[in-house]
Amino acid sequence: MADLVLFGDVLTMDEANPRATAVAVEGGRIVAVGSDADVASLIGPETVVHDVGGACIMPGFIEAHGHPMNEAVLLGDPVVDIRPVTIPDADGVLAAIDKAVADAGPEGAVLNGWDPLLQKGLADPTMKWMNELSPDKPLIILHNSGHAAYFNSHAATAAGVTRDTPDPEGARFGRDESGDLDGVAYESSAVIAIAGPVLASAAARFGELMAAECARMNAVGVTTVSEMAFDPKMRAPLATAVDAGVLTTRLRLYEMSGPERASDVEPGAGDDLVRQVGIKIWSDGSPWIGNIALSFPYLDTPATRALGMACSHGHANYTGEQILAISTPYYERGWQIACHAHGDEAITMVLDAWEKMLAADPRPDHRLRLEHVGAMRPDQFRRAAALGVTCSLFVDHLYYWGDVLVGDLFGTDHGGHWAAAGSALAAGHRISFHNDGPVTPTNPLRNIADAVNRRSRSGQVLAPDERIPVEAALRAQTVDAAWHLFSDDAVGSLKPGLHADMVVLSANPLTVESENLADIEVKATVFAGETVYGSLS
Repeated sequence: MADLVLFGDVLTMDEANPRATAVAVEGGRIVAVGSDADVASLIGPETVVHDVGGACIMPGFIEAHGHPMNEAVLLGDPVVDIRPVTIPDADGVLAAIDKAVADAGPEGAVLNGWDPLLQKGLADPTMKWMNELSPDKPLIILHNSGHAAYFNSHAATAAGVTRDTPDPEGARFGRDESGDLDGVAYESSAVIAIAGPVLASAAARFGELMAAECARMNAVGVTTVSEMAFDPKMRAPLATAVDAGVLTTRLRLYEMSGPERASDVEPGAGDDLVRQVGIKIWSDGSPWIGNIALSFPYLDTPATRALGMACSHGHANYTGEQILAISTPYYERGWQIACHAHGDEAITMVLDAWEKMLAADPRPDHRLRLEHVGAMRPDQFRRAAALGVTCSLFVDHLYYWGDVLVGDLFGTDHGGHWAAAGSALAAGHRISFHNDGPVTPTNPLRNIADAVNRRSRSGQVLAPDERIPVEAALRAQTVDAAWHLFSDDAVGSLKPGLHADMVVLSANPLTVESENLADIEVKATVFAGETVYGSLS
């Protein structure tokens, strides 16, 4: 007999059985999907039965490129949230910094979410300014992109970073003309070096922080999420959180590449709750701070001049030879590799390197991944597909930064075609979408609306030819996202044998008007057969 039976409008994302009216669950796994009659014989005296009426039952959403372990820390104490989604204006940000410094203890203040492109009136912080704001204790401000950190002298001292500290691989510390630190750290390794000591205390509270993060994910229907910047030092705190039973999302780990070009575990280590599936590398940085590698220049506008990006083509973190040298040892050990690549020149560089790697050592199902691919061109999508390289798109850029992309940074031709999901599908890709939390709040329904409508917050439509059908957008947050994570045999669709991870929506996305997709509500989220958000009643 089933433990749980749900009746309703079932959208399975299983091509062999796309629509149903009932789902039966036993032992945390799906045992039947079909008509009411198909599951009637599985209902016994102890079976919990819910009829959700006109609501839509779907597989739980999958965030194919997230940072839940990092987000758990950055959205918890002692970090102060100043992201544009929290504080939209410059005055509010500056007031929050003043308060954070005043309230901070000797360990100093850390704030996350600085974004001058959306919080108009801010400029890049200088060390002099930050020393004046906090003359007696550390002050660190993390850029909303996650690709830069601004810090004062006390923060550098606390981190043990000096003018003589060598730049980490693929990252750097900004320096002035005399070689002294200028108060900026670029890219993950340098950012971690600066912020890590202040945030170290979070490890002791990681279970509590991770429980809160899972609750945020469940509230938007997410039941599986990747950690795209996994630090092996977090294995022990993560194991403690697992043992405490706080995880209500499945985790797929992508370990940050390191100089040793090896991991301390084998590919696929773990289980269906927590598994390490890949390695993460960064070929370039963020469009918002100017360090992505482009074949075309940034516009010359007040915004780009204020941030020192006017007419620049940006730059990559590595050369093509270095990308090949980093990727090959991991690939040879059987790892899937996910490479951050926003600029079209960075994408070409990665594809060139990976084409050589694949020619030397073919592997039939490598699922090498390109991440974000903001400026990726149609010909590059076709080339990637021919190589078996797949793509995960940060489509929420269109909503939050769509007006900035066109008006301030790149113009209609390049900015308007950002996150070109239509071209990706035309090239034959199985794409996924993501929010790269905490950059934008995890919200699969917003992503689906972004890809279908391509509207910015002001209502501007960006490259309508890149719009995609609703069903394709749903796949990008469910079964195709699961495929990206080598997890489509466990999650991503509703069929017998898979985990009973489900989301119950207020309406079927296939039947609502496209402009209303983002307004669909998550009524309940089910993880392994247990309701972890909302109510099925």
